[in-house]
Amino acid sequence: MTASPSFTKNRFLQMVLGAYVLVWIGVAINPRDWLVWALENILVVVFAGILVATYRRFAFSNLSYLLIALFLSLHAIGTHTGYANSPIGDWLKEMLGLSRNPYDRIIHFGFGLLLAYPFRELLVRTSNLRGWAAHWSPVSLILAASVGFEVMESLVAEIVSPGTGPAWLGAQGDEWDMQFDLAAALLGALAAALLTYRQERAALKRGISP
Repeated sequence: MTASPSFTKNRFLQMVLGAYVLVWIGVAINPRDWLVWALENILVVVFAGILVATYRRFAFSNLSYLLIALFLSLHAIGTHTGYANSPIGDWLKEMLGLSRNPYDRIIHFGFGLLLAYPFRELLVRTSNLRGWAAHWSPVSLILAASVGFEVMESLVAEIVSPGTGPAWLGAQGDEWDMQFDLAAALLGALAAALLTYRQERAALKRGISP
C-alpha cells in the first residue's frame, strides 16, 4: 500500500477535504436539535483532530481518506435532522414500505463498509498483518468499535435524557435497535472484507503485488 504524499502536494486529498468541509458547514446551519447535533459531532472533531495530528507520521492512502470522508459526510447529513427524522430515510421508508426510518441502519452499515478498509490499512502497516488476519482483524475491530460506541451513546443518552434514553437516541420503539445496528455494521465490514479479498486475489492473478 502506498501512503499519500504531503498534504500540500496531494490535490486529491485537498479536494476530498474541501468537499467534506462544505457538506459539514451546510448541514451545521440550523440543525433540528442543537444538542443532538453537538453531541453527535464530538467524536467527529476528536477523530479529525487525530487524523490531522498524526498525518506526518502516518498518512493513509487516498482511497482510505475518500472512504472516511464519505462516511463522515453521511453521518453529518444525518445529524442535521437526527437519524430517525432523516428525509432520505423517510423517502426510503415510504418507497420500500418499511415500518421505520432506516437511515440509522444505513449509517451503521456504512460504518462497517466504508471504514473497514482504512482500519485494515492501519493494521497492516503498523502490525504487518498478512493473510486471513489482514482481512478479518478489521471486521473484529469494526464490531468492537460499534459495541463501544453503542454503550457510550446509551450512557450519554441516559445522562441527557434520564428514563427516555432509547427514544432520545431515535430507537423508534425498537427494543432490539442496538443489536440490529451492530448487525448492520458487521454486515458492512464483512462485505468490505470480501471485496478487498477478491480485489487482492485478482491483483495476484495479474502478478500485481496488493
